[in-house]
Amino acid sequence: METQKLILVTGATGYVGGRLVPKLLEAGYRVRCLVRDPSRLEGRAWLKRVEVISGDALSPEGLAEAMQDVSVAYYLIHGQQGRKVDAERDLQVARNFAQAAEDANIERIIYFGELVDPTANLSPYLRARHETGYILRYGKVPVTEFRAGMIVGSGSALFEMIRYLVEREPLLICPAWFFSQAQPIAIRDVLSYLVDALKTPDSNGRVIEIGGPSRLTYADMLLSYAKERDLKRWLIPTPFNAPRLSAYWVHMVTPIHWRVVAPLIEGLRARLIVRDDTAKKLFPQIKPIDFQTAAHLALGRIQRDNVETSWADALVTSTGDIKPYEFTVEEGMFIERRQILLNLKPESVFRAYSGIGGERGWLYMDWSWAIRGWMDKAIGGVGLRRGRRHPDEIHTGESLDFWRVENVEKNRLMLLRAEMKVPGKAWLQFESAPQETQENKTLLTVTAYFAPHGISGFLYWYAMWPFHKFIFDGLARQLASRARVLSHSY
Repeated sequence: METQKLILVTGATGYVGGRLVPKLLEAGYRVRCLVRDPSRLEGRAWLKRVEVISGDALSPEGLAEAMQDVSVAYYLIHGQQGRKVDAERDLQVARNFAQAAEDANIERIIYFGELVDPTANLSPYLRARHETGYILRYGKVPVTEFRAGMIVGSGSALFEMIRYLVEREPLLICPAWFFSQAQPIAIRDVLSYLVDALKTPDSNGRVIEIGGPSRLTYADMLLSYAKERDLKRWLIPTPFNAPRLSAYWVHMVTPIHWRVVAPLIEGLRARLIVRDDTAKKLFPQIKPIDFQTAAHLALGRIQRDNVETSWADALVTSTGDIKPYEFTVEEGMFIERRQILLNLKPESVFRAYSGIGGERGWLYMDWSWAIRGWMDKAIGGVGLRRGRRHPDEIHTGESLDFWRVENVEKNRLMLLRAEMKVPGKAWLQFESAPQETQENKTLLTVTAYFAPHGISGFLYWYAMWPFHKFIFDGLARQLASRARVLSHSY
């Protein structure tokens, strides 16, 4: 069968590759992933359904093994990852890949590249991406090259720039590149093109530009996002491009490193629009959605309180990998995570955290929880002392002080959603994960999530953050102590 072909996906740890793999599996293809560090795939729901080969595309030997028995290979290798652009390295990888594909006699390479303005002076980043496609096409294996500009989807670099800038900056000073036209495309449409190419023979040997139905400036996208979030934002245009200064500015007000955004901002200075209709002719079944719809869908998970779908961290399985404290910002949410490895079974750890609140209290600095509850009550909130139905048993949907129990998995997890008045949405999650490589050891993880709304949400978070150090550190320690006590009752 056609769908039983073996497909090689490179860049499976990246933004597009990580979403392409499950789509290929859904379509019935067999998938092999070439990655430098297989541990970065841990936690992916599809991991057991694919073949994983550890290797570097700079190594011809590793590529030869990866290409064996492959029908089609996706080239999603992205050399620029928060470092200086190393064009020669990227081009050498492309040469190695083209040669390995030729030696393995595979049918086709599908490359996902960048939209470029042929009349513009290309930045080093865009030039390298453009030349990568040329080198792949220069080989003997046919190549389908898709070119896209801005990808709209939760987690994509440019869309995250929009998210953070709009959320944090009521007044935006706009360099000239804010007003260059682009044709953003939703990640779901990108994936449709990439997958449908496998069953579209006429796409073989073609360069195909893809984009959404509308041409927008970056300023248009900022205002569209603000409309989606019901936020008022004002833009002040300036005649200067200032790409390096803009990159530093983005670096300061978002979690995205300036080295990541600098090449992208350089690219935005040109008109990144689709200039031919090849995609429409070859893929008439794909109807790209507009930016507003794509932004709405990208924000849907947070708006529906369905936070779990965005948690993709690998499960820690050895003491050496455990980080006692970790703070990250992912998909617009602030995340604080604390971990303790315990010489206990998951049952004892679960009993410890599933029994907190109510008359038993919150185990550490209980007075601070009482003050927070009193403050919430004073402004019309639910307050702390709603208590709990049973001192030890807990079920999904119940109230627990000023939380709502959103999910319970016995001996594994308890997720609480805050019902106090806050400028955003907040969750507190407790996990007890058995360590497969270490008998009778359980990793206790306490994670606080906060999705801010507007500038007041960010101010609230940073005002509360210093107190979290004491409160949540102490809570994690006391939970560990209680779990040890409870273990003796078994």
